[in-house]
Amino acid sequence: MTMRFAFLAVPLLLLAACGGSGGDANSSAPAAKVAAVAPPAGKQWTDVVEKTPEGGYRMGNPDAPIKLVEYGSRLCPTCGNFGRTGQEPLTNNYVKTGKVSYEFREFLVHGAPDIPGALLGRCAGPGPFFPLLEAMFQAQDQMEPKLADQQATRALQQSLVGAPPTKVATAWAEYLGYIDFVKQRGIPETQARACLNDSKDLDEITKGMQDASQNKGVNGTPTFFLNGQKLDDVATWPQLEPHLKAAGA
Repeated sequence: MTMRFAFLAVPLLLLAACGGSGGDANSSAPAAKVAAVAPPAGKQWTDVVEKTPEGGYRMGNPDAPIKLVEYGSRLCPTCGNFGRTGQEPLTNNYVKTGKVSYEFREFLVHGAPDIPGALLGRCAGPGPFFPLLEAMFQAQDQMEPKLADQQATRALQQSLVGAPPTKVATAWAEYLGYIDFVKQRGIPETQARACLNDSKDLDEITKGMQDASQNKGVNGTPTFFLNGQKLDDVATWPQLEPHLKAAGA
């Protein structure tokens, strides 16, 4: 096991690293109101999705004056709650105006079980990225019983000791049902398995996590940044929205 893939040894369900601390969001002085920006002809800003140099995927106006970044895990219940309750108002009320862009970056707090969702979520490119992310959050309740089965997960972990990361990714994808999940959403099985075997993509995710942890103070999910500033004690939509308004959205 190389150092860059050391997170594969992280135990299952590190709940201390998944979930905000709650409490009141830090207040800030309101900024001047930002003007809406028209999208390209024939599109909405939610149709404009690009991969960023940092390895995330950004939805919305790339020149938006208000830039929201989330470090998240597709198996994190708190991230799932935000995705189910916050993504719709965020996109409809803020991203569509051209005032706010929203970028999601993978942060695999659960180690190996998080790998297949991250790889498959990026498998079809920018266009389906956010619909797949939302679908995975909606399907968390299907994954939870399998993750909670300690006998089965322990046996799987033991069978993968010393295995290359790509084999680990495929084994967890099969166990959690992710391959059939993405097949039902337009990704052929051959393409899905190729993505699970993409060590370069996994390397990119890992490097992004290392940068977030070492240089940005990210140690759990979800962690939000607004215009480069980390938002403390923000894990839910009611905690996040006041920051967007204060920034002028």
